[in-house]
Amino acid sequence: MISFLRSAAMGNGSRYYGPLLSGVLLGISFPTYPFVRLEILAWIALVPLLISLRTVEKAGDLFRRVYLCMVVFCIISLWWVSLATLPGGILTILIQSFFLTIPLIVFFAFKKMAGYFFALVSLPFLWVAWEWAYMQQDLSLGWLTLGNSQANLNLMIQYADITGVWGVSFWLLLFNVLSVLAITGESKERVRFLAAMSVMVVLPLLYAAMVFQTDAVASGEERHMRVTLVQPNIDPYKKWERYNSTDIMERYYRITDRAVRENRPELVIWPETAIPFYILDSTYENDLKSLHGFLRKWDTALLSGFSDVLYYPSGSHRDPDNPIAAGGLRNGSFETFNASMLLLPGRNDPQVYHKMRLVPFAERVPYVDYLPWLEKLNFSLAGLKSWGKGTDTTIMQLESPRYGKVLTADVICYESIFPGLVSEFVLKGARFLTLVTNDGWYSTSYGPYQHLAIGRMRCIENRRALARCANTGLTEFIDKFGRTISSMPWWQEGTLTAEVPLESRMSFYTLHPDLFPKILVVICLLLLAAALTGRFRKT
Repeated sequence: MISFLRSAAMGNGSRYYGPLLSGVLLGISFPTYPFVRLEILAWIALVPLLISLRTVEKAGDLFRRVYLCMVVFCIISLWWVSLATLPGGILTILIQSFFLTIPLIVFFAFKKMAGYFFALVSLPFLWVAWEWAYMQQDLSLGWLTLGNSQANLNLMIQYADITGVWGVSFWLLLFNVLSVLAITGESKERVRFLAAMSVMVVLPLLYAAMVFQTDAVASGEERHMRVTLVQPNIDPYKKWERYNSTDIMERYYRITDRAVRENRPELVIWPETAIPFYILDSTYENDLKSLHGFLRKWDTALLSGFSDVLYYPSGSHRDPDNPIAAGGLRNGSFETFNASMLLLPGRNDPQVYHKMRLVPFAERVPYVDYLPWLEKLNFSLAGLKSWGKGTDTTIMQLESPRYGKVLTADVICYESIFPGLVSEFVLKGARFLTLVTNDGWYSTSYGPYQHLAIGRMRCIENRRALARCANTGLTEFIDKFGRTISSMPWWQEGTLTAEVPLESRMSFYTLHPDLFPKILVVICLLLLAAALTGRFRKT
């Protein structure tokens, strides 16, 4: 590796060797299967690419190199999306690759204005500021946020409770930049850069040691809630085509009945769209009565994913503040939602949450509200039109026999990749997190393992435990440090029960989720001003 980097620094070999190598290193550094642990490669993954860009003078040449790197990166990391939808998978890779080139295009502009060294030092600020800004709009697929590559490297990312995943991305980019400077600089400078890189390895470990020591002292204060996760192992394609409402519900009743008798949980969780029909609509009144009957028998709360529908008055546009309850008038427009609800025994009024961040093109075509013809680009996995978009982070309240009122929040599948959204739930009082998902679309690829790993980052950022319930797996309990409490094998029917810790203290990140990336945005503007004024001359 070192010999190759030195060769690249001298300009030897094909101009595409560096970009290809960086693409491969980035791809394999992201989480795959549990027995593959290559995340450390992200610390140097960008080095070959950055060295190859040192002498590039034409924008077209830079774009070809960078885009090649990012396409390879995305193919390795996201190929499994094509298992669910081939057109959607190809579109995802091509579009995501383009968006990943943006910070390096700005890097090139800085290089032209102020030189390679200035652009190199600016890159960590540019990259992470763009990662954050990119995730604020509907077209984003923030799955490949660079910091996510470290989600399983537990001891090195505990500081995410201060900076969020954005700080992890920044740390990786800074290390890559120092590596480039150490390779291309003079021998005297190389020693300083290597010393700085050593400090960057030690500091996260010291912070992790402090965090774990502090927790050990306060561990006697923890409260817990007994939670059971139900993994029904239903084929995600056949669920929407073969099973009727009775088939689906009887399966859940059978599995849950046994688990409640054996474990006496305070909360039972069913996965995303566990109930794939509009059970709150009057059409399914008998199904809802049956469900309430089982809840009274079990004497436990139930959190379940389901399909919801809202009707709107005839001739009106969508008005979230004035919908007609499901089962009401049907001569107006309606909207369906990927939703979850909390049902309490003896209570008929469910607490409902509508998913707010939807998978682009698979669950909702971005900006379809403004350009309805875009609906033709829908690659829905269930053959449905775009889901409706939720408007509020809903906190759900249940009663614990031991502690009284307990607040929780339900994150639905893809939403777990959005740090700010999850922190908003916690800021509203959620004492633990739940995540309902259905990763069965992706067979036995490592897509579900990537999704699981990203959820660990949300636990660390907010210092909240997570109960993750998946249709076919991976079903797992994760603690506030991102460590597995207990798990069950995927692609088999079963249940998993654990005592989930209840937390009340807020992390710095939860209180200030966008502070770090916003500071980076300001620094980027200052760097741009410095480059434009010519204070840094090209060398």
